[in-house]
Amino acid sequence: MVSLEQVKLLESKVARAVDYVKKVTEENRAIKDKLDSYQTRIGELEVLVRQFKEEQSRIEDGILSALDRLNQFEDAVERALSANENAPPAKESALSAESVVSETPGSSQKNAPAKKENEAQAASEPAAGEELDIF
Repeated sequence: MVSLEQVKLLESKVARAVDYVKKVTEENRAIKDKLDSYQTRIGELEVLVRQFKEEQSRIEDGILSALDRLNQFEDAVERALSANENAPPAKESALSAESVVSETPGSSQKNAPAKKENEAQAASEPAAGEELDIF
């Protein structure tokens, strides 16, 4: 037969088991809530990471574009400088034309058109320190 003490012992064990199940169930619910909030936060962070990568890509493209434009500018300046080095300096051309005219007696009227042409060419060429309008 089952004694009263055995029934009370069984009842206390069942009560502890029920309490333990309640406690575990509450912990499980709390953990699921945390998991849900963490998953939401992970989703938000993934969106931020994607936006950051897109912005970085745009920044990189902008930097590459700026470097390309800088290279084009540098090439244009080099071409302009090499063209100026190959051409005789404008002021020296004008001075040499004036000295030829002044050295030849009676030729001032004959060489006047050539002198004007040299002066016009010298005026149209940029001086060494002038900025070139490339773009």
